[in-house]
Amino acid sequence: MMLHSKIIGQGQPFIVLHGFLGMSDNWKTLGNKFADAGFEIHLVDQRNHGRSFHDNEFSYDVLAQDLKQYCDEHQLEDSILLGHSMGGKTAMLFATEYPELISKLIVADISPRFYPIHHDAILEGLSALDFDHIKTRGAADTFLSQYVSEVGTRMFLLKNLYWVEKGQLGLRINLDVLKANVSEVGEALPMHNKFEKLTLFLRGDKSEYVMPSDEALIKQHFPLAKIETISNAGHWLHAENPADFYDAVINFVTS
Repeated sequence: MMLHSKIIGQGQPFIVLHGFLGMSDNWKTLGNKFADAGFEIHLVDQRNHGRSFHDNEFSYDVLAQDLKQYCDEHQLEDSILLGHSMGGKTAMLFATEYPELISKLIVADISPRFYPIHHDAILEGLSALDFDHIKTRGAADTFLSQYVSEVGTRMFLLKNLYWVEKGQLGLRINLDVLKANVSEVGEALPMHNKFEKLTLFLRGDKSEYVMPSDEALIKQHFPLAKIETISNAGHWLHAENPADFYDAVINFVTS
C-alpha cells in the first residue's frame, strides 16, 4: 500500500507532511510556491487521511514506515522534510531513524514532548455528522459549529468532505480508526532519538504547542536546531501567516 501524493516541480526533493485530520491539499498553495523556488515538492497524504489508504494500524512507527516505503518507491535521497503538528512528529521520528535520507528538517508548531489528548470536541462533532440528513457543506458547517466554534478550524476540518456519489457526502479520513488511536497522536519522540543535521522549528506566536520550556528537549534531540517564531499565527501558522512562513522556510533551505 503506497501513500497518495501530489508531486510538483523539479529539483531537490522536498517532502511535506500535513497534521492530524488534515491532508496534502492543505499545502497546495505553499507547495506551488516552494516548487517555483526550484524544488520537487511531494505533498503526501499520511495513512487514514486524504486519498491515502485506510488501515486499522495507526502510530508514528507505522507512519514513519509508510514514508520510508514512499521514499524507496520514488528513489528519494537528500530530501528536505517538513511536517506540521502530527506530520511534524512523523518527520522527527523519520529523520532520527533515517538520517541518511534527509538533508534538512523543518518542524512546524510541535515539540518532541508528549501531548495529552485534546481533540475530543472535534472528533465528537465529526462523528455526529449525519450524511443521511446533511446534504451540503453549509449544513455540515452549521452542524459542526455546535462543537467547534472557531470558523478557521471548521473550514480546515470540512476540507475532508467529499462526494461519495451524487447527493451523498462523506469524510475522506478514517474517522473510526483515528478516534480509536487518538492517544497515539500525542506520543513523545523516543528518548534517545537524535538528528544531528540542520533543523528548523517554527512556532506560531499565538500557539502554545511549542513553549520556551520545550527548548532544552528540542536541543537534546536536534542539537543543531534553530527555533523561530511566526508572528500573527496560531497552530495553523502556515495558513494564518503564509508569507512569513514561506520566507522562514525558504531562507532556511537555501542558506
